[in-house]
Amino acid sequence: MPRMLDVSDEVRAEIGDEEADRLLAGETAPGSYDCTSCRTPGDSAQERTSTVLFIGDETAVLAFAHAGCLPSQVVQVTEEQLRGAVKSITGDTVDLEADKMVPEQAVLGVTSGLVLIGGELHPALVVEPTGPIARPGTTGTGDDFLPLLIEQGFMPLTDLSAVPPVLHGWSVLLAVGQLHAVLQPGPHGGQPVAWWQAHQPLQVTEGWRAAANKHQQVLMFAAPVGSIGRQPREDLLRDALDKAAANGQLVASALPLAGT
Repeated sequence: MPRMLDVSDEVRAEIGDEEADRLLAGETAPGSYDCTSCRTPGDSAQERTSTVLFIGDETAVLAFAHAGCLPSQVVQVTEEQLRGAVKSITGDTVDLEADKMVPEQAVLGVTSGLVLIGGELHPALVVEPTGPIARPGTTGTGDDFLPLLIEQGFMPLTDLSAVPPVLHGWSVLLAVGQLHAVLQPGPHGGQPVAWWQAHQPLQVTEGWRAAANKHQQVLMFAAPVGSIGRQPREDLLRDALDKAAANGQLVASALPLAGT
């Protein structure tokens, strides 16, 4: 089914005419996606959608955005930014050769909300990919998202009766009242790198920011694709978290707050 995609000349030049035509024909473009700018859902079959190609020094990731948020373009980023934000968990970096371009990448969707634990409200981030996450370097169809996080120190939860333990070395970067990134320890004890990075800083509510400043930490919950979904209210988000925990599909940690 043809998609309402905008593929700019510069993006076409990078991915090649054949791949660009396959995208426009709907052969390789996703139907639904999370906008790489505003992070809300989009549908390339129903609304104009821009193809945005993020290029590092050696690799690239093709993302999608509402045409009203971003025009189709090529965005140059450092290899560290690209790999730090994507490859650390997903391995979703691709060669620039058109025949190896994989446009339908799993993206980490991040939702903020307040979660009541032990009679107190805690600021939380809920991370759910848009597709299964394969272990870097593998080509299998399984989902290793939670095992990969458990290996990093995140704890499996069966219920939300207590605050999960702090995961030292990780942090949540909040600057000027906006959410910028989730940071993980750098290789060989170096500077922290972005595990997830917002292409555009995310607004958080006053209540969320106040709770983050009070506790000086943010609870991060992660679940496989299809476990949580995008919930319009915090009570529904809590219900989805409880269900995912009961089904053994939730891991979490408390991450120290970086910034204000």
